[in-house]
Amino acid sequence: MTYQPTREYAQNQDEKDPLRGFRERFHLPHQANGEPFIYLCGNSLGLQPKSTKAAIDQELLDWQNLGVEGHLHAKNPWLPYHEFLTEKMAEIVGAKPIEVVMMNTLTVNLHLMMVSFYRPEGKRTKILMEADAFPSDRYAISSQLKFHGYDPAEHLVELKARDGEVLIREEDIARVLEEQGAEIALVLLGNTNYYTGQFFNMPEITKLAHAQGCLVGFDCAHGAGNVPLNLHDSGADFAVWCSYKYINSGPGSVSGCFVHERHAHDKELPRFTGWWGHNKVTRFGMRDDFDPIPGVEAWQLSNPPILSLAAIKASLEVFAEAGMNNLRQKSLALTGYLEYLVDQLPGGKISIITPRDPERRGCQLSIQVQDADKSLYEAISAAGVIADWREPDVIRVAPVPLYNTFTEVYDFVKILGEKMRQ
Repeated sequence: MTYQPTREYAQNQDEKDPLRGFRERFHLPHQANGEPFIYLCGNSLGLQPKSTKAAIDQELLDWQNLGVEGHLHAKNPWLPYHEFLTEKMAEIVGAKPIEVVMMNTLTVNLHLMMVSFYRPEGKRTKILMEADAFPSDRYAISSQLKFHGYDPAEHLVELKARDGEVLIREEDIARVLEEQGAEIALVLLGNTNYYTGQFFNMPEITKLAHAQGCLVGFDCAHGAGNVPLNLHDSGADFAVWCSYKYINSGPGSVSGCFVHERHAHDKELPRFTGWWGHNKVTRFGMRDDFDPIPGVEAWQLSNPPILSLAAIKASLEVFAEAGMNNLRQKSLALTGYLEYLVDQLPGGKISIITPRDPERRGCQLSIQVQDADKSLYEAISAAGVIADWREPDVIRVAPVPLYNTFTEVYDFVKILGEKMRQ
């Protein structure tokens, strides 16, 4: 795609954008002067769809009017409510419905998955993760190792970038698996790294890990709703993700979970259980031994929070209408334009550490600021930009195709350039 560094070009791209109408379906935060912020922080918290309030209000109304009868007689009955989300979410993450459920929160699901898929035995005791993973993943993984009696200093294998580099090379992942695969029980990576934005080649990593006898999971918090995950075809054993970033479900909303269908009918697979994962036909018998539902629903613990699921349902309807493939195509163009414009800025002070290959990233670009003290980030914030700062020296910006525009990308880079010169 041929880009041009002018606002007129950006405006023309917005006029031609077949998805331009979706922006009007989101609430945009506004500055004190009444102008909308340039919101480039969907990688931390997505904006609220205007349909969310009505979706939640419906459940509040049914609770008000029906009380407990809402479980069966609400407009959207609460008893099977999580099932209303399954097919649309499965489409977003590239999975089969039997492989996807919305439940709990992200780190809870991460722990539940490790209970089932981290099964150390003999010399196979280690977990492989990226060195610069999101802290919550590190805490969860380290605690699981300690729970099994292992010292993370010895049993946590970290993938590190080479000296002087930021991104992890695929050949280095292959080398670590070849050298230590016989001792690794679980490979657990953030499929799209929160800091660099690097989107790992999940099918290739899974293939290499399975060949060494390792099980494989991915934290897709920064991938779901952002990049084509194709979880089923990736072959991964499990994946987890949050829904409040690119899926726009609201702060702290319910997480998603994937378990590959090859595990769907394995009733002997170790797991922590709760009654919502029990056979739906006999669930209310109350006195039966645990009989897991086929598929990932068996990992459910308790009946889900309906108000949170209502917000997810509202957002998934927007996604279904827009189409994930269409969103990906706009994302490639929008982020490509951001990259192009940042590259036009005077060199020497900032650089992009996110992969240059569009297939190895989502919409986030991580801009590294030389000799950073956060003052540049604070300056662009004061000028009307909501982005994201990550220590020690990175500004993360994510033009989300559902609601961001080419003109916003142009205006952001113009502000960035002005504040750099100042």
